[in-house]
Amino acid sequence: MELPGFRPTRRAAVRSMVGGSLLFPGIVSELLAAEERRASDADPLAPKKPHFAPKAKAVIFLFMSGGVSHVDSFDPKPKLTANHGKTVTLDHPETRNRPGYEKLFLKQPNWKFAPRGKSGIETSDLFPHLAKQIDDISLVRSMHTSHSNHYNATLGMHTGSFTVARPSIGSWMSYGLGTSNRNLPSFLVLAPQMPYAGTQVWASDFLPGAHQGTRVIPGTEPIANLKRRVPTAQRQELELEALKAFNEEHQNTRADDPNLAARIKSFETAAGMQSEMPAALDLSKETDETLALYGLKRGQQEGFGWQCLVARRLVERGVRFVELIHTGSSANWDSHGNMADHGRLAQQVDQPMAGLITDLKRVGLFDDVLVVWTTEFGRTPFNNTADNPGREHHNWAFSSWLAGAGVKRGVAYGTTDEHGIKPVEKPVHVHDFHATILHLMGINHEKLTYRHAGRDYRLTDVEGEVVKGVLS
Repeated sequence: MELPGFRPTRRAAVRSMVGGSLLFPGIVSELLAAEERRASDADPLAPKKPHFAPKAKAVIFLFMSGGVSHVDSFDPKPKLTANHGKTVTLDHPETRNRPGYEKLFLKQPNWKFAPRGKSGIETSDLFPHLAKQIDDISLVRSMHTSHSNHYNATLGMHTGSFTVARPSIGSWMSYGLGTSNRNLPSFLVLAPQMPYAGTQVWASDFLPGAHQGTRVIPGTEPIANLKRRVPTAQRQELELEALKAFNEEHQNTRADDPNLAARIKSFETAAGMQSEMPAALDLSKETDETLALYGLKRGQQEGFGWQCLVARRLVERGVRFVELIHTGSSANWDSHGNMADHGRLAQQVDQPMAGLITDLKRVGLFDDVLVVWTTEFGRTPFNNTADNPGREHHNWAFSSWLAGAGVKRGVAYGTTDEHGIKPVEKPVHVHDFHATILHLMGINHEKLTYRHAGRDYRLTDVEGEVVKGVLS
């Protein structure tokens, strides 16, 4: 019997229809997931409520391609210096019976370490500008990851998957929270060159296509076709309205095609970008003082300083997730041949990163924006020859740091052994790192899921713990 004025919801009806089935849990999960996808596909970028009150409103993700040496930058190891040239034996499943690992020679850092700031955290001379900001940073010295190849480790740091393509962390963020500015993409990637793993670094994979990252290439034309090709804005608006009508008519006969819905939304975002993105990329009105913070010359349109300043301007305008990739799959931090090359690369990023922190504080955004710095893995504290001036890939231990919204300031979390080979206290895996970033944005990493190919996927797979020791 139907009660007067009672209209069951779709969700209630689904549960009622399959209530007596032994397959009830699986059927409900599939049907409700499909229902949620339909609602999301209708407007994939609509703002969504976080799972709980967030500490951060946006993320700026600084990625150093190639593998920055932790023992030359953020993880001081006096014993490594004292034992330089001595041999070390490793008892590790990955090194047993591995050619070249029978006899290993310890290699001292190329840069001196010293206590910095009021916190007294030791960092090296590799990043002198950033060292002055150490009291604003939560340094994680016990990072580790699941692969020692660039492609796999880069993929893992961005997607949580080390073997196959999965949605990027920026795409997950966009999917989970939507956008707060319809005229700009919710996920932007400032990348001068293509990184390891290519476009998979910012791909949405099985998530709706509207959540894929938009690449910005520093230079004279950071995003192609931003200028309209018709004489007036009014004419372009008429053309877009006509195109929208045709697209919607086409979509009505193909309601289950998420790619089509994403494409239609991309046209709308592109039109908005024509009006707002040029202003976001225009640094001409920034003061000389601001440009100097980032080490920029007036009129400069590339370099990591340009990327950092543009990132600040983008989060000011409501972009949810901005990634800055330093270099790409070549000429990067992969210093096999000579660690001295780290010095050249550090000069490119050191002042801009410190300037970004200073600038965010100055404009009142430091308490709203989470700044993340990482690389795909570290570098070996040892070599298989005594005279090798470089270092090899090292996924057992490396350093990353967080700063800004919701993060403790002036702390060093976790430790590695006396030579920096493996974490010995409070290890942090990439999955834990991702869970922490999502947590600061108000997202429970276990609840941010998407039904695909018969199972629920999430950024942290089936692992990950929030690193509470870095939270304020």
